[in-house]
This record gives sequence, C-alpha cells and structure tokens, in this order.
Amino acid sequence: MAEEGSEITTEAREAEKQNMKERKVSWARLRRVDSLHLEAGRVPMSHTHSSQVNWQRTMSLAFQSIGVVYGDIGTSPLYVYASTFTQGIKDTQDILGVLSLIIYTFLLIPTIKYVFIVLLANDNGDGGTFALYSFICRYVKVSLIPNEQPEDREVSNYNLDIPSNQLRWSQKVKGVLENSKIAKIMLFLVTIMGTSMVIGDGVLTPSISVLSAVSGISSLHTDAHVGISVAILIVLFGVQRFGTDRVGFTFAPIIFVWFTFISGIGLYNLFKYDIGVLRAFNPKYIVDYFNRNGKQAWISLGGVFLCITGTEAMFADLGHFNVLAIQISFSCLACPALLTAYSGQAAYLMKHPGNVNDTFYKSVPGPLYWPMFVVAVAAAIIASQAMISGAFSIVSQSLRLGCFPRVKVVNTSAKYEGQVYIPEVNYALMLACVVVTVAFRTTTNIGNAYGIAVVSVMLITTCMLTLIMLVIWKTSIWWIVLFFTVFSSVELLYLSSVYYKFKQGGFLPIAFAAVLMTIMIIWHYVHKERYMYELKNKVSAEFVRDLAANPSINRVPGVALLYSELVQGIPPIFSHFVESIPSIHSVLVLVSIKNLPISKVALEERFLFRQVEPRGFRMFRCVVRYGYKDKIEEPQEFERQLVDNLKEFIRHEYFLLEAGNNEGNRKDGTANNSVPHSTELAEVGQAKKSTVQMEESLPQPNPSNLSSNSIQSFNAVMLANSSDRTGFSPIQVAEEEMQFVQKAMERGAVYLLGEAEVVAEPKSSVFKKIIVNYAYSFLRKNFRQGDKIMAIPRNRLLRVGMTYEI
Repeated sequence: MAEEGSEITTEAREAEKQNMKERKVSWARLRRVDSLHLEAGRVPMSHTHSSQVNWQRTMSLAFQSIGVVYGDIGTSPLYVYASTFTQGIKDTQDILGVLSLIIYTFLLIPTIKYVFIVLLANDNGDGGTFALYSFICRYVKVSLIPNEQPEDREVSNYNLDIPSNQLRWSQKVKGVLENSKIAKIMLFLVTIMGTSMVIGDGVLTPSISVLSAVSGISSLHTDAHVGISVAILIVLFGVQRFGTDRVGFTFAPIIFVWFTFISGIGLYNLFKYDIGVLRAFNPKYIVDYFNRNGKQAWISLGGVFLCITGTEAMFADLGHFNVLAIQISFSCLACPALLTAYSGQAAYLMKHPGNVNDTFYKSVPGPLYWPMFVVAVAAAIIASQAMISGAFSIVSQSLRLGCFPRVKVVNTSAKYEGQVYIPEVNYALMLACVVVTVAFRTTTNIGNAYGIAVVSVMLITTCMLTLIMLVIWKTSIWWIVLFFTVFSSVELLYLSSVYYKFKQGGFLPIAFAAVLMTIMIIWHYVHKERYMYELKNKVSAEFVRDLAANPSINRVPGVALLYSELVQGIPPIFSHFVESIPSIHSVLVLVSIKNLPISKVALEERFLFRQVEPRGFRMFRCVVRYGYKDKIEEPQEFERQLVDNLKEFIRHEYFLLEAGNNEGNRKDGTANNSVPHSTELAEVGQAKKSTVQMEESLPQPNPSNLSSNSIQSFNAVMLANSSDRTGFSPIQVAEEEMQFVQKAMERGAVYLLGEAEVVAEPKSSVFKKIIVNYAYSFLRKNFRQGDKIMAIPRNRLLRVGMTYEI
C-alpha cells in the first residue's frame, strides 16, 4: 500500500509539473512578480473586438453598425442649413460656400481623422474618451490612486510594450506625466470633461433630433410640435428599461432606408434644380464666402459644424464592431449618402432660397413626403437611442474608475457587453430632455447649444490622441505636429464660432458639464483620500501573527468575505472588526474589487490570491480584477468562482513549496523551507521574507467543527513548515487544505462589508470640510450603497462601521 501511495504521489507530482510547463511559467518569472503570478498571463493572446475576422463576419458587423453608429450624424440634414442661415440667404453664392465648407469638414474630420486615425487608438477594440484615458494609464503611470501591481502587466489585454529610448521626446513627455501631479490632475480633468460633454449629448441629441423630425408637420404650430416631441421623448425613455439587445439588426434596416431615401432625393434635386452646385468641391468657394461675409461667415460656422455631430459615436461605439466594419460602412454608405443629401439640398436652395428654414421637407418630392416623415421620425428616435445608450455606457465606465457615485447598472444584453441600463441616469436624462425641448422650442436654439458639446469632445480627443502618438506609438515628431496643427486649428475655429452663441443657448452644455464634473471630482477626490487613509493605516503582519496566537479568538465554521478597496495590504476595518466581534470564520478571504484600465479581463485572469502568514490561520488576500465593461457576477456564481480559484491557488502554493525544497536539497543536500516567492504581507516597498513563518502557539481547530481529515491537514501544515518535514508531501497537504476550504464553503459564506464614514480632519480648511462633510456625504446618502451595487444577499451581510478622518 505504501508503494502504491508513493506511486500515486509520484504521478500527481509529474502531472503537476507538466501542468506548470504547459503554462510556460519560468522560475525567474515566479520570483519577479510575487505570489500573484499564478493567475496572470494564462490567456496567450488578446481576443478583442478588433481581432481578425472573416469577410462575412466583417460585412455583417458593417451592416449592424449602420443602425448603432450613424443615427446621429445621419439625421443632421434635418437641420444643418436652417441652423447655418439663421437670417436667411442674401446671396445664392453663399450656398456654394456653405456646401464647400460642409464637404471639406466632412472629409477632414469624420473621414480622415476618425475613420483612418482615431479608430486605430482603440483600447483592445473599445473606443471613447475613457478608452483613451485607460490606454494612456497602462503605458504611463498617471493614475491618481496608487493601486498598481506588477501582476496587472501580466494580463493578456494589457499588451504592454516597454518604452524604448529611440525617441527622446517620448521618454521626456512620459517622465513629465509620471512625475508631475499637476499633469496627472489635468489629464484626469480633461477626461471627465470629455465624458461630461458626451453625457450632455445624451440630452441634446434626443431633443434636437425628435423636434426636427416632428417639425415636418408644417400644418401644426410650434406648441404642437413641442407637445408631440415631449410625448415621443417620454415614451422613448420609458422603454429604455427593456434594453437594446437587438439594436444592430433591428435599427440597421431603418437607417439603411433613411440613407437610401436622402441620397435618392439628393440625386433627384441635383438633376432637377442645379447640378452645378457640385463645383463646391473647389475650396475656392470657401475663401469667397468668407471674403463676402466676414464676421457673419465665421458665426455661421456653428451651424455648418452640425453636419458632423455624431462623429464621436464611430469611436465610442467601436466596442460592438471592429475597425474595418466601421471603415467600410462609413466609406461606402454613410459618407456618400450624406454628401449627396447636402448637395441636393443646396441645389434646391439655389432655386428656392426663401425655404431655408424648412429645407429638408420642402425639398422632398410630394409623393414621398409622408413616407419620408415616418422614416425621419424613426431615424430621429434611433439617433436618440444611440446617444442615450452611450451615456449609460459612459456612466458605467466612470463608476468602475471611481469617478461617479454608485448607481444601479443593469446589463440588458448577453451579446453586447456595453448595452446597459441605469434607472437613475435614465430618468434624469428624460427630465432634462423635456425641459430643454419645452424651454428652447426650436431646433435653431438647441443647435446653438449642441455644437459646443460636440466640438469640445472632438478637441479633447485630438489632444489625447496626440499624447498617445507621442508617448505610446512613438510616431515621428513631424507627423505629430502636422496632425495636431491641422485638426486642432480647424476644431478651435469651430469652437470659437459656437461659443459666440453662448448666451443664445450655448451655456447649456457648459452648465451640464460643470454639474457633472463637480460631482465626479468630489466623488473621485474623497475616493482617493479614503484609499490613501487605508494605505497608511493598514494592519501590520505582526497584528495578524498575534491574532493567530490569541486563544480567545473563536473560529466560526464557514467562509467570510471581507470587502475592501485596498490591494496592497490588510485594511484597518479588519482590526476594528476583530475588536468588535472577537470571532473569525475558519476561512477568511479579504476581497478587493479592482478595476483595471482595460475594457475586459478574461475570467481565468480575474482572481489573484496571496497567503497571509501564518499559513495555519487560513487567511487569504484576493484581488478580483474587472475591466470597465465587465459585468459583476451574481453572488452565488461569484462565490463558486472565488472558491474554485482559491483551491487552485492552494494547490500551486504547495507545489511551489515542494519545488523549493527539492531545489534546496539538490544544492546542499539539506531540507530547505524557503518558497520561490513571498507570501508575507509586508509594508509597501519593504523587502519581503521568503521563509514560511509559523508560530508554535497557533490555536488548534475545534474538533467538533472539523473532520478528522481536516485535523490531519492542519497538523500536516504545522509539520510541513517545521524543521523536520520527513514523510510529509506538500501536495498531499494541499489536497487536504482544498477539502477543508470546500467544506467550509458548504457551511456557508458571509459577507463582511466595511461602512466607513469619511469626515475631514478637525484641522482641515473650511472648504475641505464643506466638500467632505457635506457635499460627499450628500452624494453618498442619496445614491446606492455598496451592498446593492454588488447584489449581496441581506441575510448574509454583516456591516462593520468605522470613521475615517482624511
């Protein structure tokens, strides 16, 4: 029997060794990245939205993108000319100048900048302002919260390339960003400003799109237009809770019909009225337009810019498709259809300049009027839907990065990760849309506000992309200068024009952004200060060892999950919990939910564990990593995944313990108790001990609560870490420990949630006390609590209160 047991043990060892070889984890690498290495780097390559796919799949994605991406930019022909010629057309040659501006604006910004440059700066297939920020954070240490770990770089989606010294500009800028707190704060502020502007679009897009479409009923007066628009908006926001699971294939045919209609009508008007307007492709007409009108031409740029509203959606919604699909759908359908539509409207205005206030519907042939009206309303609703969904997605990303108060995020689609619904945000947007529609009443007034939000986001994208080109892509400095000079100059020109109408409605997106930024800044500031407090006051390793040796501490059957945001140690809430309730569950896991600056983390790379010394205490640190588009699992599924990964971690810990002993035996012929990595939780920056430490006075487990196998396991652990280890196999001990964890889990899991009240220190300034004690407290009390966000069962929740003075 002994020989048979020895044979089984040998086979187990060989199988484990082969398993480790297959994962290609070198001994040197194990030493470098500490004990969290085992769960990292398991995915050999990134499987993102931008991965190579066959042509059939690409064309399918291109068709789906029509319904998701181009609703906003596609409905711009409803109001561009009316918003540009607010005082009527004085000279028909001005029509050619405006058409030329539209053509070259369209070709320069959406086509060249976004389709062929910006889309390449995606974050593993995902786009948007937060994607750019997360992309920068991975390569440059600019995060304001010091929770970076070396293991994060092992995640497959990080794709981290060590910066080289080939371009001194890259290294110099990188150094400035990492060493300057002001630069970090400015980059963060620019990011949340961009996201706030996009959320503001979620208010203005539904208002202007629906009101423009409804205005096609010329027989009704303005009050009726406003009333119908408000009714449509209320219905639109009311159905958001049902989700947009089939948004691609459901909306794509409608937008495709819309593009077909407007391009067909554009061709009809070109041949019927004046095909000569195509000479506007000559940029000379832009120069002539400014020479004739001077300041008025500059003011009219605010209306011209509306032709590219919605361009940012091509980048923001990239996560559902891929780069090639967006490039195909825009280049082959959206761009030619829209340019044809604008050219056709210009041809109509050459003959009927007095109808500029209702250009779109006046240029539609009589028999197509009502079909066009129906399609226009449907397209306007779809355009609104896209921006509302985008606002939900951005708030969800902000929430994951600690920049927004807790709200309920409902994932409405198993197929599209970004399709979420946030009740609080939905009703806030609905109320804002209704107020804007009733207050402004016309598309011209809303257009004055709309342009500011869009052009501001575009300028922010240009600045952040320039930074990426310089620090990450290491592009030639001359190409960087050319890119920044051309696009920033054009966008600043448009920005100056839209800000001219600040008093006529342009203040609205600024007000929206200011409110949102204030909320995000306050929340993130206190969030950071709270983390720094926990980092400075974390529990020492000596406290845990003394706790393990304390016979008055009772061990309760089961598994306890103590939640904390701290990833570098044990939070102070733990010591407070022990002082309040001198009992600890037989297995204690300190769980930290960490959001990485990437869109998604593979399940096999999500859980990172560390053993807290002493081993027999069965206390673990667990960092659970999510991307900003990952869904947090339900409690039952989360518990199962955590326990499975914990048992896997235990297996590897003891395997490495045996490997370390074997290496020591080969070197000097004596037993070696060292492990190839640290399992000691020490202060950050201090050297970690490699010798497994055990206290002789460890409390023995209660025999009434444990099986005989579990008692043997405990004794084996004690002996395996003593000087005499003859006859004990770490792999056998690991199996016993895994059984112990499983049985503890079967007794039930309890969630321990720290409820830390954050207040300003008594010596703080009055301003800080107002921010922390009143503003942050108001947000925290009026938004959701942590247990509701994580859907923790109330019957298994134990709250631990504590006050943090920051």
